[in-house]
Amino acid sequence: MRARILIPVLCLLSFLVAGTTAAWSAPTATAPHLTVQLAVPPAEIFPGQNFTAGLYFKLDPGWHVYWVNAGDSGEPPRIRWTLPEGVTADPMQFPAPKRLPLGPLMDFGYENEVLFPIPMHIGTAFKPEGNSTTLSARVDWLVCREVCLPGKATLDIERKALSSPPSAPTYISADQQLIARFTRTLPQQLSAGMLAKFTPTATGFDLTVLTGRSESTAQFFPFDQNQLANAAPQPVKPLSNGIQISLKKDENLQKPPDQLHGLIVLSDGEALEIHATPGTLAAASTSEENFGALAKVVGLAFIGGMILNLMPCVFPVLFIKGLSLVQSSQQERHKLRAHGWVYTLGILVSFWAVVAVLLVLRAGGRELGWGFQFQSPTFIAIIAMLLFFLGLSLTGMFEVGLTLTSKGSSLAAQHGYAGSFFTGVLAMVVATPCTAPFMGAAIGYALAHSAFVSFIIFTSLALGLAAPYLLLTFNPAWTSLLPRPGAWMEILKQATSIPIFATVIWLLWLFAHSAGLNALAGLLAAFLLLAIAAWILGRWPAKAPATAAAVVVLVLAVALPVFAVRTFAATPAQASAAHDSNWQPFSPALVEKYRAQGRPVFVDFTASWCLSCQVNERVILSRDDVQKKLRDGNFALIRADWTDADQTITEALNALGRSGVPTYAIYPASAQEQPQVLPEVLTPGIVLDAIDHQQQKQASLVTK
Repeated sequence: MRARILIPVLCLLSFLVAGTTAAWSAPTATAPHLTVQLAVPPAEIFPGQNFTAGLYFKLDPGWHVYWVNAGDSGEPPRIRWTLPEGVTADPMQFPAPKRLPLGPLMDFGYENEVLFPIPMHIGTAFKPEGNSTTLSARVDWLVCREVCLPGKATLDIERKALSSPPSAPTYISADQQLIARFTRTLPQQLSAGMLAKFTPTATGFDLTVLTGRSESTAQFFPFDQNQLANAAPQPVKPLSNGIQISLKKDENLQKPPDQLHGLIVLSDGEALEIHATPGTLAAASTSEENFGALAKVVGLAFIGGMILNLMPCVFPVLFIKGLSLVQSSQQERHKLRAHGWVYTLGILVSFWAVVAVLLVLRAGGRELGWGFQFQSPTFIAIIAMLLFFLGLSLTGMFEVGLTLTSKGSSLAAQHGYAGSFFTGVLAMVVATPCTAPFMGAAIGYALAHSAFVSFIIFTSLALGLAAPYLLLTFNPAWTSLLPRPGAWMEILKQATSIPIFATVIWLLWLFAHSAGLNALAGLLAAFLLLAIAAWILGRWPAKAPATAAAVVVLVLAVALPVFAVRTFAATPAQASAAHDSNWQPFSPALVEKYRAQGRPVFVDFTASWCLSCQVNERVILSRDDVQKKLRDGNFALIRADWTDADQTITEALNALGRSGVPTYAIYPASAQEQPQVLPEVLTPGIVLDAIDHQQQKQASLVTK
């Protein structure tokens, strides 16, 4: 019996058994065998706001509601909104379902509890009428066990209405935690290097999915009805780099479909959305092929690390290391080499630490990418204080290490191996806001593969960053060209503080953008305490009481911005999109909307802490000729602001094979074509050529 016959029968039995559920008008409704709730985290609604709401079902044991494709029987929940002008809701999102056997049939749905996320957008047309506004949703569902009971409810939720963003938005903690718990279960797009194809067989299809790792079990859930025999077993064949699933076709299917669109749920619970097209894949790449691909990416990572030395993020550290090299140029050759290796070790250890944190957090369900540290205002504050304190030392206000050595210590002793190691750590830290050419593809590949591959690629990246200084310490002919130490070194040392303080100014701007002006006052007060501590160390060097007092002041300085961030930090608006009215804030639904209208989409993945992003936006993307070309090509311009952690943007980056910013992608008007990813460093020619290429492809499709 097919679903179109079974559903009316079940519904008729349902009416005879229990009748329809009475409508409710509240944020939560209780109905037979379930409770349904509308979760809206923000306590205030205001123009320019974007957030994720959720429709939450709590079910009695043994009862279930349905996925978007219910299987052999059933209907998914539906929601119809009544919203104030200017407030819009994207389509409801569906987490990965379970297979639910029902006699000879198979349903796809959810037991116990489920939340359906719903992205919400508050446009500029929103005008508060009074002090509050109401979001109203009419919800219909079918809850089933042996019988099915239809239900409906009107869920109304009231929130405070504001005409402009508040300085410190507040949230409903219970709703916020509920949505955070379930959004991690949403299916992901295939990452870079993952592929899906299917081949017809006598009874159905063999679906091959290459994930880059061996999979032991998997289940496939089709989005399209009447393609597969839902209740049929799905035998699995593990592959060294993926999995193969045998699927039985629906008995009424006359010819193979153009694609198998669905979810594959792996043994660890990870769900991937796939669009498998007819074709074959190398089920298990040979070790030589794997080694060749890895060697290519390792080479790109090394080159990207070397180029990273030329990025503006790393310039201040190069000043410091250059000064250190001049100071030690007359040392014995083995000491110079030792400093080079210790500097390299500092870079390696810090890279390994960040990669370990990334992998651990991703294993726990967090979606993070390269440079994620700078999404934390507390991290920005600590780095800003570190550089400010270092700048005070370079100006001569006090000497680093003087309290630990006597006044007669040599300059080299004050800047020994510990100094080389932590300079390497600092080089890595200030390099993370930048993505050099070749780095984007390498990092995306690394994070899409095993932990072993990730560490190899990031090690190559770290060695590339350390290579210029390390090579210099190993070449005596180069070091002999350096001037002899003298009085001029003190002047150079003080001049080195200039780029350090310039970096501090940028970090202050970034902190204010991320945490707000109230928290910025706390950071500036911490700078005052740092200056006091530096004065104490300079006025009474190598004195135990003075050192103890300075340590106490330093602890207070570190605690002050941390307290300010926790107490006063504000959630920033979409500043990157707001500063230019030509660009719209990113959402996957908006991209698909424009593509459905036949318009290509240019997406700028950016962040305020990414200096390369800011340069590209102001020097290249804002040029009159580039903007005119985009307008003439009818491009929709969308800016994905990754300044603060945003899972939706992280997922979009992963789908492009990238794991950081800057990333620039052109989504063709045809949804069947893959996006075009541009280089990290833009030139007018690169952008204009990419636009021309898309226009030519569009014109050829029209003529066909």
